[in-house]
Amino acid sequence: MPTVVISPFNVVNFPQGGGHFWVYMQYAQGLRRLGCDVYWLENFRPSGDLDNDQAVLKTFFDRMGRYGLDGKVIIYETLSSNGDVLRSEFTGMSRDEAETIFKKADLLLNFHYAIRPEFLARFKRTALVDIDPGLLQFWISRGQLSVAPHDYYFTTGETVGTPEARFPDCGLEWSRIRPPVCLEEWPFLLQPEAEAFTTVSNWDSDDWIVDANERYENTKRVAFLEFLALPRLTTQPLELALYLRTEQDSKDWRLLEEHGWRVRQSSQVASTPEDYHDYIQQSRGEFSCAKRSCLKFQNAWISDRTLCYLASGKPAVVQHTGPSSILPNGEGIFRFSTLKQAAKALAAVNSDYERHGRAARQLVETYFDAKDVLRTILTRTVE
Repeated sequence: MPTVVISPFNVVNFPQGGGHFWVYMQYAQGLRRLGCDVYWLENFRPSGDLDNDQAVLKTFFDRMGRYGLDGKVIIYETLSSNGDVLRSEFTGMSRDEAETIFKKADLLLNFHYAIRPEFLARFKRTALVDIDPGLLQFWISRGQLSVAPHDYYFTTGETVGTPEARFPDCGLEWSRIRPPVCLEEWPFLLQPEAEAFTTVSNWDSDDWIVDANERYENTKRVAFLEFLALPRLTTQPLELALYLRTEQDSKDWRLLEEHGWRVRQSSQVASTPEDYHDYIQQSRGEFSCAKRSCLKFQNAWISDRTLCYLASGKPAVVQHTGPSSILPNGEGIFRFSTLKQAAKALAAVNSDYERHGRAARQLVETYFDAKDVLRTILTRTVE
């Protein structure tokens, strides 16, 4: 089977992001289960604190070892002066070892949109994977992001490159795939006694959509605050595990609790891949809102996190992001647009919880099995 190098973004520099880790590990594990020789290539941005940087790198390499990638990780740091790249320094293996792997690799599967062209040139085949459908095309078309040419372009968006898209295709030929879930890592675990519907999310950021004709905040904070009153319309406990950092975040925490939400720091329950995994598997289901861009783009977006809930047999009640050819509404997953719809969906799940839990797992097995998704990528690129 092929040798595949995957190039994730911001995993090593975000050690407290257990969920972010899993976005890319689903691909790595799917490829490994197809028999591929998989390597992980990532850019590290040093903080200037040597002790801190060493601790971050040790945490990362330890994690990679637990997931079967010991000796398969290439971390590089790009050194520059006055904007000119001088060289890249490698951690995890020597430069010669890394260059040998680049040369023999059948495919670079790249998630780092701004990767430098000289890295792409080291590989015989390159494929970009778009995990921000709609947003990525918006950024490119507005000149807000420059993406170096790749040999292949994959997207997890159902409408990208189709006549139904509400955004340009940027002149690229997009192959549509589904976000993968490694089913072996996310076993079915039906627990009718589990109490809370939960989610894990970054709360606030500097994420804004800026265009000549509009400007809006594109955060989960804005999305959830529109449904602030939901706990008063349902008896179902709702819990948010949030990445909170600022004084404003603390004020929002109090506001959410005043309206009946349970709030926890994500660092307490989901800062490691294992904690994130356990938090989802011990939940009753997921309730989550979507960013405003997903609603405007109507891209039928579904979170990789939601798929982990569904794979675990946890029904999901999530905000509607546009017509989908594969996502049901009312069988394992419910898609809402209003407060009333959200409350009704939670009641419907609880009225027949076991049926919806099994339907959730079946949906992921049918459409989102990592082995099937990655087999599609390999067939179109190297086989």
